[in-house]
Amino acid sequence: MTDTAPRYISNRPPRPKPTRIENTRLLREIGRVVRSTRAKQGMTRKMLAKHSGMSERFVAQIELGDGNPSVLSLDALARALNVDLFDLLPAVDPDVARRRALVHLRQLPVDEAKAFLQAFSYPGALPLPSARGKRIALIGLRGAGKSTLGAMLAERIGMHFIELDKIIEQEHGAPVATLFDVYGQATFRRYEREALTRLAAANSAAVIATAGGIVADESTFAQLLEQTHVIWLQASPAEHMRRVMEQGDFRPMERNSDAMKDLVAILDARAPEYGRAHARLDTSGRSPESCVNELIRIAGELFAENLPLSPVPEAKNLWRR
Repeated sequence: MTDTAPRYISNRPPRPKPTRIENTRLLREIGRVVRSTRAKQGMTRKMLAKHSGMSERFVAQIELGDGNPSVLSLDALARALNVDLFDLLPAVDPDVARRRALVHLRQLPVDEAKAFLQAFSYPGALPLPSARGKRIALIGLRGAGKSTLGAMLAERIGMHFIELDKIIEQEHGAPVATLFDVYGQATFRRYEREALTRLAAANSAAVIATAGGIVADESTFAQLLEQTHVIWLQASPAEHMRRVMEQGDFRPMERNSDAMKDLVAILDARAPEYGRAHARLDTSGRSPESCVNELIRIAGELFAENLPLSPVPEAKNLWRR
């Protein structure tokens, strides 16, 4: 006789499987890396969820260390962030790092591997300052003064002023925000890298204003450091926000009560990369005229020559970017 009674189903929620302490630490560290990488890219959690094909709730759980993402989930996040999957894993000790590096090097052709290793073997293999010509690149978040000070500096020392984003927009016929949204971050970074290559080839001397996120792409930022004298324009988070809003741009605050918190997170995540600049200038609480005079002094040191101080132009009260 066969028992046809239905299987008993409890109404109690299933007991969560116990998580080992070491696994909890690992998940929290992965979450910290994902959160930091997202901030470095200047992406909101909603944007990351959209581009990775995940729910915003699950992305939030991963960032808090409460989610347990599969390898496929991490790969989706890595693709959305335009990084390698291994970049989302916690830092490792030097021995593990060496083993991973050797695994990747073995996949390169012999000549490329030798050239890569040679670049780290002696100082002469690194780019010389003379290779940067008299090109100055200004980096920093929006509101640091890249456009305002870049235009003033170029005028004072008799150079062309070029905004990299505008070059990209002209070449591809759409605003930067549209290019990001339609083609994705990876494609935009390629556009940025190609524009920088052409710009450097065509201009031995120029003042270049870059987008704040240029440091998020290692190859593009390395190219910038190699081909230009990079100056980081710093400002406090409050100063960044005030200048952007004084331009009439209230987008950072729209539907985002955590705008200042997000700005601080982006600045913290990018600070190590910005710190690789050849020089820096804190613009907080200073007038554009004071800042540009200091930039002329810095440029003179980077060029290893004295730059004449031309008369100060008419005061400009508006910090544009």
